[in-house]
Amino acid sequence: MKQLFRTKAITQESESTLNRCLSKWDLTFLGVGAIIGTGIFVLTGIAAATQSGPAVVLSFIVAGFACTFAALSYAELAASVGGCGSAYGYSYAAFGELIAWIIGWDLLLEYAISVAAVANGWAGYFNNALTAIGFALPDALTKAPKLGGIINLPATLIILFLMSLLIFGVKHSAKINNIMVAVKLVTITVFIGLAMFNVNPENWHPFIPFGWFQTLPDGKTIGVFAGASIVFFAYVGFDAVSTAAEEAQNPQKDLPFGIVVSLVFCTAIYIIVSGLLTGVVHYSDLNVSSPVAHALKLLGYNWASALVATGVIAGLTTVMLVLYYGLTRVIFAMARDGLLPEFFNSVHEKTQTPVRVIVMCGVIMAIIAGLIPLGDLAELVNIGTLAAFVLVCFGVIVLRFTQPDLPRPFRSPFSPLFPALGMISCGALMAFLPAQTWWRFLIWLAIGLVFYFVYSKQHSKLKPLSSTH
Repeated sequence: MKQLFRTKAITQESESTLNRCLSKWDLTFLGVGAIIGTGIFVLTGIAAATQSGPAVVLSFIVAGFACTFAALSYAELAASVGGCGSAYGYSYAAFGELIAWIIGWDLLLEYAISVAAVANGWAGYFNNALTAIGFALPDALTKAPKLGGIINLPATLIILFLMSLLIFGVKHSAKINNIMVAVKLVTITVFIGLAMFNVNPENWHPFIPFGWFQTLPDGKTIGVFAGASIVFFAYVGFDAVSTAAEEAQNPQKDLPFGIVVSLVFCTAIYIIVSGLLTGVVHYSDLNVSSPVAHALKLLGYNWASALVATGVIAGLTTVMLVLYYGLTRVIFAMARDGLLPEFFNSVHEKTQTPVRVIVMCGVIMAIIAGLIPLGDLAELVNIGTLAAFVLVCFGVIVLRFTQPDLPRPFRSPFSPLFPALGMISCGALMAFLPAQTWWRFLIWLAIGLVFYFVYSKQHSKLKPLSSTH
């Protein structure tokens, strides 16, 4: 039993063979690249129309608070524990191997399904853009077999394109990410500039039409808190910044900066955009695939609507890029610890990237995105992320007691209050998710436990005597 909870010693010396080339602003833009995407361009309208009404602003604030508590915990552990495995690595240091395996297995699902799901959304917008210029692809090449097509070709190709980008090196990928982040920030700025002069305050009444929280007879949940559990998906991604620990130039200072600044900036953007969106268009008209473009079209700004479509394509590309990057670094860290096959613990001499992992992930996710309509599998992303956040917050509390003298260049304020609030708020958002999502999540974890006891436990690099620091 002791062997299951043996913990990994925390060392300030890096064991990294990766290239330290990312500045604090590269890390911040990675965070913005991952966060601003599906949430602001898609989920804002859905949550407003079906869950919260104009109070979707409050839903973003509630979800933002939960993420802020988690982000402060991530920042503390990223600065003190480090490592490219994110929550997996922190759990290894705080709780031991079995819990670390569970959260690492959970992160594999979170990131892989995220990339494939966003690729499906990206493909829809890309085909719309092709249609607008007269080059629409046939249904056979834009739909999965289940939907009557052969393959979703754009979804497959965008993942293979990102695979090639990541192979060439993280610095090149970061430069591309920074350009695309700039494009979508220009897009958002244009929307804010146009919308602020077209607000009709009557659209904000009633402000909370669905109440704070209630369950309908069919089991559907509505209200501000139910809306928060949906728009939480909009914040998924800031944790991917922490997977860059071994490629940051000064991880102890730069990681907390990148995590906290990107989250605060994006939360402010979400609040402003959702407030303006429900001010210019009645919330009941926002249940569309691209609510921001739809609102601008209703206002008569067709050129701006086309610009938003461009911003959406750029925005979703950066989300996929950063989450794909995070996935490869988690697998690399787990392989280096012996919990996944040694085959994946390899860095290319020239590019200093884990090419084998990048190619394997890219091929698998491209097949999934091309052949499977993912639908509500995206809810798995939310539950997986929330579970990781709860453990990271708990990890801060545990390490404050078990290793009080550990150097902490960044400390989560008001500990253990803030980490405890992070655990409570993220746990509450998990409770608002449907039962079906819980079952899928538990089945995935069960598969992971079988793999751990059959393979990982025997191949772990930690010796049995390593159960104490």
